[in-house]
Amino acid sequence: MSISGHCDPKFQTVADAFATNFARRNELGAGVSVTIEGETVVDLWGGHISADEGAASWQQDTICVVFSCTKAATALCAHLLIERGELALTDKVADHWPDFAQNGKNEITVGQLLNHTAGFPTFREPVPEGGFYDFAAMAAQLAAQEPYWESGTATGYQMMSFGWLIGEVVRRVSGKSLGDFFAQEIARSLGLDFWIGLPESEEHRIAPVELYKPKPGDVPSPFIEALMADPNSIQFLATFNSGRANPNHRAFRAAQLGGHGGTANARGLARLMTPLANGELLAADRIADLGVQQSVPGIDRTLLMPTRFSHGFMLPMDNRADYTFTGSSMIAPQGAFGHVGLGGTLTLAVPEKRMAFGYATNRHGPGILLNERGQSLLDAALVAAST
Repeated sequence: MSISGHCDPKFQTVADAFATNFARRNELGAGVSVTIEGETVVDLWGGHISADEGAASWQQDTICVVFSCTKAATALCAHLLIERGELALTDKVADHWPDFAQNGKNEITVGQLLNHTAGFPTFREPVPEGGFYDFAAMAAQLAAQEPYWESGTATGYQMMSFGWLIGEVVRRVSGKSLGDFFAQEIARSLGLDFWIGLPESEEHRIAPVELYKPKPGDVPSPFIEALMADPNSIQFLATFNSGRANPNHRAFRAAQLGGHGGTANARGLARLMTPLANGELLAADRIADLGVQQSVPGIDRTLLMPTRFSHGFMLPMDNRADYTFTGSSMIAPQGAFGHVGLGGTLTLAVPEKRMAFGYATNRHGPGILLNERGQSLLDAALVAAST
């Protein structure tokens, strides 16, 4: 196994941690990228695109599904509209999306959708097979649905529903689909290799994902315990009520799944957050707001552990004192913001260091947030950026 790319000597510890992930932590194929003040100081990739014998090596332009890191891209679309004065956090969702007012939802705000307090952690009704690939149908299902709790009174991570909730608001306000808006207004201008709805012309670059399989000795999280105990639970429905959507199918990657279906590499994940880390793209007060908790403190009704969200972004979460399962935390400086994705991927802005970080992997690790692979890379980058 070889590692390619470049690394500033000051950040050699990131390269060392990356190599250790392959040698000791069961990494298959991955990339890590770090920018400081807009300059790329780490851009490394290595391993293979699959575990099949003779599988091709991970290349500079290899991409994979980055799951909930996509939420950061989707949230940025909403914030760009807010920056332009076309949308406001205090706007009633139904003012832009009239059908959303069904079942007493006429007072829910855009801010509540973004900070995961609106009460839509999953779909109540069964999603038909292939349903996730029909954006309009999924948005309509949410518009007709009653919230799980009174909006604004509790936090419940919108694991997959986030993409349709925010994506439909973006579509109603801008007149463009979420994927088109992101591609035309953000990805193109920033030069991102990041897609919400992957064109068929890019399929040849995909590394399939290998989802984590529980191992003997794993300590189950409260989320997993609830999922296994009750097929009617939020946890079960948030995971499995997906119309059999499969991230290793072309239809999944082609669909505009703004909550969990974007495709990118580490470079794209780092560059997504680079302007925000540098005080660019949005006004200074708006960027500062992205690092401030807006969700309701306490136990998240979906993930069943404490979580912290700003308006659309995941904030540092240190749950190590109370939760022993792997992947219960994302350790970063206060004021940092971004998003963790299933299996341990990460996109993050650290404004105090003018640092952006991206990590993408095709073999998932355990836990809900960062496992030791991603956390070790982030730790090394933060230490190097401080010296």
